[in-house]
Amino acid sequence: MEALTEQRKCMRTDLRWPVSVWVPQANRFFNGRSSNISKFGVFITVPMTTPIHAGNIIELNFPRTADLAEEKGQFARIKRGRVVRVERKNILKDACIGLGIAFE
Repeated sequence: MEALTEQRKCMRTDLRWPVSVWVPQANRFFNGRSSNISKFGVFITVPMTTPIHAGNIIELNFPRTADLAEEKGQFARIKRGRVVRVERKNILKDACIGLGIAFE
């Protein structure tokens, strides 16, 4: 059995939050949900029909609450990232795939 080596540069924080994912190759958004986030990346789940592969560049739209939007002056936080991992282990359980995203 092969041991996995931790490669994260920063501690992750559990965060369950809705996210919209712009996939340029499909020319559309897909709705997903974050599960954890750090300064350098995020892990999200999206529908299994999302046409995405490791190496794809995507845009993530994290909507803000009304109070936070008023404070920050924007209704969403937009981040660009590269898909570094596609996880399909729960595809039959919840019809979703997991994506490890490194922010750019």
